[in-house]
Amino acid sequence: MLEDSRPRLRRTIIAVIAFIGAVTVGATGLAGVGEPTATAAPLGAHPVAACPMLPAGTALTRSVDVRGVERTYRMHIPATYTGRERVPLVLAYHGRAERGTTFESYTGLSSLPAIVVYPDGLRGPDKAFAWQGAPYSSSRADDIAFTRAILRSVRTSACVDRNRTYAVGRSNGAGLVAMLACRMPSEFSAYATISAAVYTESLSGCGARSVSLVDFHGTADGVIHYDGGVRFGARYLSSAQWLRTWTSRAGCGDVPVTVPVNSVVDRVSWPVCASAGRQIVHFRLRGGTHRWPGSAGNFAEGEASDTISATRLLWQFFASSPHAST
Repeated sequence: MLEDSRPRLRRTIIAVIAFIGAVTVGATGLAGVGEPTATAAPLGAHPVAACPMLPAGTALTRSVDVRGVERTYRMHIPATYTGRERVPLVLAYHGRAERGTTFESYTGLSSLPAIVVYPDGLRGPDKAFAWQGAPYSSSRADDIAFTRAILRSVRTSACVDRNRTYAVGRSNGAGLVAMLACRMPSEFSAYATISAAVYTESLSGCGARSVSLVDFHGTADGVIHYDGGVRFGARYLSSAQWLRTWTSRAGCGDVPVTVPVNSVVDRVSWPVCASAGRQIVHFRLRGGTHRWPGSAGNFAEGEASDTISATRLLWQFFASSPHAST
């Protein structure tokens, strides 16, 4: 009997430790709105003999050819960039009908101690900018190839760490991040989705490999409903279905741990997973709408989505995620 009880005891201990960690997260000010600080980043020294020099604290606009289509992206260089050590890289995908510059302005992602790249989507049939996988995206869009081209270009022109490379997206951009998690799991250490519009097409050809994911969604989202639905004639996943996609791949237990972050936000996590090092975390914003939590320069009084900062929380999640090479 003693031998049979040990695996169960071990799983219980792991779950308790994870639970205590989650409670600590909720109690140490992560619920506050504000910009992330450099101390939250896994910037550890990665010295290199020779690395491309770039003007720190500036933004560069670049273009790449993707199957005969010119694609553009904006690359923000942090003020901390020295060219003497490799820094994290974040690819940030805007929502439908936005541009990368708009996304940059309200997310505050450029305050991170990382090189942040803002790709631009292509205009779809309705002339709105969009990403592959959605029913309104351009037939010319190959955003998987676009992402690969960006990674090749940035890795040769900037001093970035391929083992600390992350993908972030909101709404339609989060749908593309879903495709990246499915088709490019070895290129990113972790993924973040906000108000994710994950259509069935986004998960087509999805592999079985597990990933680390942090997700944010408001229960009062009137654009992409928390419980799923149909939009533009196509069905999109509920938050529960989207999360189950990854908890099942990581072999996580069926019962998550829920810890209140504040009076309207819950942190839901699956602390016991068969895939070592994988983390799946969901921030449920009770009454939250279709907006970036803690939107910079666009604060909404009484809005549940603005009682936390998605930028701060996703960066802390990235900092705690194992490197891609591990």
